[in-house]
Amino acid sequence: MNEAQWKLEFSNRFRRHGDELELLYRKIYRGNARAFEAFVEMLYRTWEARPESLKALDRARDQQEDWYRSRSLTGMQLDVKAFAKDLKQAKEKLDYLAECGVNCLFLQPLMESGHGYGDGYAVCNPRRIRPDLGTEEDLVRFADACREKGMSVCVDFPLNHTDDTHEWAMRAKAGEKEYQRRYFLYDTWDLPNAYEQTMQEQLPLTAPGCFTWNEEMQAAVMTTFHAHQWDLNYAQPAVFNGMMEDLLFLCNSGADVIRLGGLPYLWKALGTSCRGLPQVHTLARLMRLMCEIVCPGTLLLGDVSEEPGSASAYFGSREKPECHLLCNTALTAALWHTVATREVRLLTHEIEKLTYLPKGCTFLHALHGSDAIAWNLDYGFMRQFAQDEMHHRQYLNDYFTGRWPGSPALGETCTLHPLRDTERLCGATASLCGIEAARRACDHPALQEALQLDQTLHALLFTLSGMPVLYSGDEIAQESDRGYGNDPEKARDKRSLHRGDMNWQKAENRTHPNTVEYDVFHALAQLKALRSSEDVFDDTADVGILNPSNEHILALCRQFRGKKLLALFNFDREEQVAWLHDLNTYKNLVTNEEEKAGSVTLPARGFKWLLFEDKELNYAAWMAPPR
Repeated sequence: MNEAQWKLEFSNRFRRHGDELELLYRKIYRGNARAFEAFVEMLYRTWEARPESLKALDRARDQQEDWYRSRSLTGMQLDVKAFAKDLKQAKEKLDYLAECGVNCLFLQPLMESGHGYGDGYAVCNPRRIRPDLGTEEDLVRFADACREKGMSVCVDFPLNHTDDTHEWAMRAKAGEKEYQRRYFLYDTWDLPNAYEQTMQEQLPLTAPGCFTWNEEMQAAVMTTFHAHQWDLNYAQPAVFNGMMEDLLFLCNSGADVIRLGGLPYLWKALGTSCRGLPQVHTLARLMRLMCEIVCPGTLLLGDVSEEPGSASAYFGSREKPECHLLCNTALTAALWHTVATREVRLLTHEIEKLTYLPKGCTFLHALHGSDAIAWNLDYGFMRQFAQDEMHHRQYLNDYFTGRWPGSPALGETCTLHPLRDTERLCGATASLCGIEAARRACDHPALQEALQLDQTLHALLFTLSGMPVLYSGDEIAQESDRGYGNDPEKARDKRSLHRGDMNWQKAENRTHPNTVEYDVFHALAQLKALRSSEDVFDDTADVGILNPSNEHILALCRQFRGKKLLALFNFDREEQVAWLHDLNTYKNLVTNEEEKAGSVTLPARGFKWLLFEDKELNYAAWMAPPR
């Protein structure tokens, strides 16, 4: 195909990125010119098939490359089935989501699986929607309706493996060598045993080992996660080309964001951990270049469960970016640790890591997602405070399951990785904060404290640079689903506790004053409105940590164009004072009252956003060194 055959728009983008694309592709696939030519033809074919409305969106976003860093963006993670049964009904609920103030929807896996509901990460057909959720046309209509309301849609795309009922796997089982090469198949256990010397088991309790014996082929298959999830061999260009065509199909179906499931595991090499190898970054860069050519309005979200300093490698560099977005799972664990211990050293340490990263490293911050909370805390840091890992993990689980005396939390634990950590934590935010326990006991003071904690935790998410992501139901303080055990499909997985169906009857209470749902809904709406309206929350603002001389208080400072925001968070169950040695008078953004910043009194489990404006503000003068 020569350039004269290409439309001008495609050819201009290809001219901009094509040289690096070809260089990296030929490097990782050892100069395979035919495979690269097939890859480029696929790019043009998918670009040509891209709907004109999406091409127009690409052009607009191409002119504003950092659109996704806007402080007006708020995400929400939701399971379509739990939220509204299917995509058609979810489309009818978009007015509710708009009322919530969310404009980026992170959907749980949608694609058809060969192993039933709940295993969306084992895809048998990446171009078909699960029948219980609707059709491909329903997804297109849902995404179109979202865009009309100014919302973006994120779709999960598992990259590391396919289901064992995927067409490729079925053809491999039928003896077709070309498709057998797309997986890791060995007729003896010699190489699998060698791999497992350095590979780490991911699910040792439910899926021990990294290989599974397949009787049909009389071969061991690499299965890093589950026996029916066959790892793909990305050393084969046919795998990369085929998976990228499926990914672009989702982009053309209206996905604004693609979550790259299992990204760190894409390249396997004997004698290594088979995680985060250099070739993974080459593949991630190729994906970014591919999208810049075909669909520059699409974002790539890396599925990387590491602390921010390590995870940031998946952003690439300013000159050669990879992912646009990453999740900050370390912050989630540190936040709940701080709730239980009431002291902020670890949380301060985790946020400090973010302040050292280059601007433009955009993380998603959430209180929890669909998975259980793992206590993967920085115990190397915590050991200096005599925190023993084993006993501390047990304390956290005791606290959040209500076993610890005085704890108001009502979570449950589950064991996914018994050889690598202790139990993980399940439970809705409202139940972990103590809202559920207080309502059961009709304890009004305890309820007010729990509601205050819920608002404080969300306020911290809105304070940080990046995108705050709510979990569906948290906007009305929906509690854990205690009846999940009555459903055989859900009872197998304790994470169903916080994956309960949306309670639309309780959602109606958001319009009724003097209800918990009203209080939480409107408190979050106020936080979002303030974040959107005040440019001190801009993603390019300078962020630092202050020393409030109080171990219970986290003190952050944001500075932008002559404005200074003090964001103070008290994690103690008693009133506390932050000593900031600041003589200026600030405006409390939540109450509009004026306050002196020398000593700031914070209510139990409470927070304050204090704003000061001075065009001559000197950043260096107010930034205190971290503790």
